[in-house]
Amino acid sequence: MHALRKNRPLRRIVLAGAATVSGMVLLLSLKPHTSPTLAPAGAKSPAVSSSSAPSAPSSGAASGRSTGTKTVTGETVQTRWGPVQVRVTIKSGRITDVTAVQYPQDNPRDQEINSYALPQLRREALAAQSAQIDMVSGASYTSTGYRQSLQSALDSAGR
Repeated sequence: MHALRKNRPLRRIVLAGAATVSGMVLLLSLKPHTSPTLAPAGAKSPAVSSSSAPSAPSSGAASGRSTGTKTVTGETVQTRWGPVQVRVTIKSGRITDVTAVQYPQDNPRDQEINSYALPQLRREALAAQSAQIDMVSGASYTSTGYRQSLQSALDSAGR
């Protein structure tokens, strides 16, 4: 046998170096985790529309809540996968409807995730009557954006 075929030290060095470089490239190509943020101040402000029904005079102590129906759209929250924006309807001081106006839907995976996450988030918000809702497993970015937009809508509505 030839002496170079037996040990092949140069080949091992080249392979080890190539594996190290490949590993570093893969490691550096990972995107860092970024937390969702609210849209810049110059962006659209929350929209508030109100249709106040005439209220009957109360015979007892004032409840401190309005009796009309108010629909408020929260701020657009930019998440890693796209914008999330929520519209909330409040009637007699209670949240009666929550609708996701904007949410990530650019690819089939976004559509799949949000098809089960948004109904769960809506149920949570209606049950809690606040933005203090549980996140949906597998949809943490959408859940966080949903909560922040819902909170901004509730703040605009004075709740």
